[in-house]
Amino acid sequence: MANAGALPFQRIDNQDLSVVDARAPRFNQTVVALGATVAVLTGAWPILTVLGVQLAVSVLFGRKYCLPCVFYFEVVQPRFGAGPLEDSRAPRFANIIGAIVLLSATLAYVAGFTTVGLALGAMVAVLATLAATTGLCVGCELYRIIAKLRGVRGGAIEQVDFDALGGQPKAGTVVLFTHPLCSDCQTLSRELDERGTPVVKVDVKQRRDLAKKYGVSVVPLAVTVDASGRVTGRVR
Repeated sequence: MANAGALPFQRIDNQDLSVVDARAPRFNQTVVALGATVAVLTGAWPILTVLGVQLAVSVLFGRKYCLPCVFYFEVVQPRFGAGPLEDSRAPRFANIIGAIVLLSATLAYVAGFTTVGLALGAMVAVLATLAATTGLCVGCELYRIIAKLRGVRGGAIEQVDFDALGGQPKAGTVVLFTHPLCSDCQTLSRELDERGTPVVKVDVKQRRDLAKKYGVSVVPLAVTVDASGRVTGRVR
């Protein structure tokens, strides 16, 4: 059953590539896992080529050119509802790795190195199956490790700068990191308003600098702060 609070899925798919429905990459990984497994077991290596080209095209030109993604947003999401939004950078990085390995497998087969092509195809099949069945995306985890090394941090927020956020310092204020396509963000915002809680909202689509500064990769994220901006608790 579709989520009545979700905003139009087409807007998530085609217009804002900074976030993605968390279920979409997993659906794509399922397609890759099935295709790669069939290719490895039957020797039909051109399937690996098709999968690699598809991933490369979606990385270069966006999700609207990713056939499994289009199927997910057009057919699966309206029927079963939208998942939570997440930062699209980690799954995109995983797709880049997947495309490189799959196309390398193709080159190996073409060059006559069948064993190498088979090994690369099998590696994709195993990793994609792992991601599809358990949610553990090795490429995504690798991205997060690299991001930390580069200073794109995550984790708990300890202090916020009210001047940068555009709000007035007041004890008990909730700083809510939100996104216009996030239905859970809207629900939480309404709940806070109904309680009369002072709220400073930060749209991570418009203020990507602040999302990066505070390590916000999944919304909604809401913290309570005191008059100095020190975080005293986490709401969501």
